[in-house]
Amino acid sequence: MGKLIIGAVVTGLILFIWQFLSWAALDLHGSNMAYTPNQDKIIECLNTNLSEEGQYFINRALPGASAEEQEAYGQKMIGKPWALVTYNKTFDNNMGMNMARGLIVNIFSGFLLVWFLLKIPNITFGTTMIGCLIIGAISYLSTSYINSIWFETNSIPDLIDGLVPWGIIGAWLGFWLSRK
Repeated sequence: MGKLIIGAVVTGLILFIWQFLSWAALDLHGSNMAYTPNQDKIIECLNTNLSEEGQYFINRALPGASAEEQEAYGQKMIGKPWALVTYNKTFDNNMGMNMARGLIVNIFSGFLLVWFLLKIPNITFGTTMIGCLIIGAISYLSTSYINSIWFETNSIPDLIDGLVPWGIIGAWLGFWLSRK
């Protein structure tokens, strides 16, 4: 039980620290959140034209449109501008709560990983390292990369987030879990 708890907490802390480095100190994701000097005008337009918070894909066919209508709309939009907009009515900078939730999720993720790894008989450093890198690659490929295909975004920062911390975690857990 000690290996599980310590492994989970340290894994969660490694993820938490990496996320701070990735998003704040190193600003790896800055390219995905570009600045525009027209932001005040855009927000004013969104406030005027959107009544509910949510994520909007602009240009999209009318909900309930037939397959033929969707196809016709899609053909009409080829070569025209589009946007993916996440809209919130108020900015809530509750950094403390967001960080606490992130840390809890990271520790829980560590718990799931370590529980799974401990089910492998005679676990080795190499098996742990490769397993963690595979988990990082799967998390990147099945979410961030797929989204980058559809929404044409830069996913290199997410690839780095999928491999670097999981490699560090793999090295630490490889040492920790293979100890007798």
